Amino acid sequence: MSDQSFDAVVIGAGVMGCSIAYALAAGGRHVCVVERGPSAGSGSTSASSAVIRFNYSTWAGVASAWESKHAWEQWSDHLGGGDEAGLARFIRTGGLLLDSPGQDRATVYELFDRAGVPYEDWDATTLAERLPLLDIGRYYPPKAITDEAFFDEPAGELTGCWTPDCGFVDDPQLAARNLMTAAVGHGATFRFRSEVTGITARDRVTGVDLGDGTRLSAPVVINAAGPHSGAVNALAGVGEDFAVSTRPLRQEVHEVRAPDGFGQDGRGLLVADPDLGTYFRSTPSGGLIVGGTEPECDPLEWLDDPDSYNPHPTTAVYDAQLYRAACRIPSLTVPHTPRGIAGVYDVSQDWIPIYDKTALRGYYVAIGTSGNQFKNAPVVGLFLTAIIDACENGQDHDAEPVVVKLPRTGHEVDLSHYSRRRQINQDSSFSVMG
Repeated sequence: MSDQSFDAVVIGAGVMGCSIAYALAAGGRHVCVVERGPSAGSGSTSASSAVIRFNYSTWAGVASAWESKHAWEQWSDHLGGGDEAGLARFIRTGGLLLDSPGQDRATVYELFDRAGVPYEDWDATTLAERLPLLDIGRYYPPKAITDEAFFDEPAGELTGCWTPDCGFVDDPQLAARNLMTAAVGHGATFRFRSEVTGITARDRVTGVDLGDGTRLSAPVVINAAGPHSGAVNALAGVGEDFAVSTRPLRQEVHEVRAPDGFGQDGRGLLVADPDLGTYFRSTPSGGLIVGGTEPECDPLEWLDDPDSYNPHPTTAVYDAQLYRAACRIPSLTVPHTPRGIAGVYDVSQDWIPIYDKTALRGYYVAIGTSGNQFKNAPVVGLFLTAIIDACENGQDHDAEPVVVKLPRTGHEVDLSHYSRRRQINQDSSFSVMG
């Protein structure tokens, strides 16, 4: 068995693993990233809608997303240079969050004010004037399209929160590739088509074993394996002290042609619509990506094996999501044949990620990203590096949580928000909205 030594091994080369590798390598560590797929971002990252938004119900959520937006806007600066493959682009469209029962908009606005996030509170009249292509009727709760009540007339009109700095990243897989390139520039090594078959440990983690017989020795190992994170944790023998668990969940997003004039000033648009249980955003090519927000009327497809799922869009989910979107956008044309992708989320119980140490010294996790953390990839590397640096220097992150000062906004984030031992956050939407 061959043996190679590193300062840290990152398991998973999605956008999170690549961000962590970049931050660790830039800080002077010799890093190896192990990825079972063929390239950076080829797993769940490639199926991301790559939405950039800021509406969370917690300070950590808002502050992290707002900080990350600045990094996406200055992507080459964040990376410290370019990439021969090109750079992913942040497309600023503005975003609308439509109201629904249970939203604590006052708290969100307080957090926006504290963070410096610009926003506008739109009444029904303003909403109709600014976005005339939208039907602003109130249809809550979301209903299955087989339910006769789906066709009921609206019960009043909606209001909304407009955030002009929202948008999306045009190529999420390229974003992961960019972070990989930046990490390689600082000496990181990437091993693709390599499967982790064991986590080695004595009184602390000592490395990982690979399927080809290679052993990678390292005093620090980070699990960023996405929907395979549970299996990796099992190899490490951790999880007993986790108060929050994770599970793989199959999800679909679909793409159709956007109606003419969709959005403001031809810039496209992002809309989160919990009233109907959907979200949609423009694409650079004039398309419209449509996904769901896990309304109660839709069954969730939990997976026992993240490698065993249908990777193609289904008619049932396509019809549900597109007919809801067409209810909100009456001019939207819904083709008969589904077009889209299916991917797998790594979902925590409260849909908030776990960025933390574990009971096995030297073994850290960046898991449970729940389909809503792509936007925060630029800061996740910073978060994990801060936790690792503190813990490896003797700080007990459980008893004395690490607090990070964000470099662009100057805001501080208490990383105990992402603890494996936190209580389930009952203020969560328990959906992709986080």
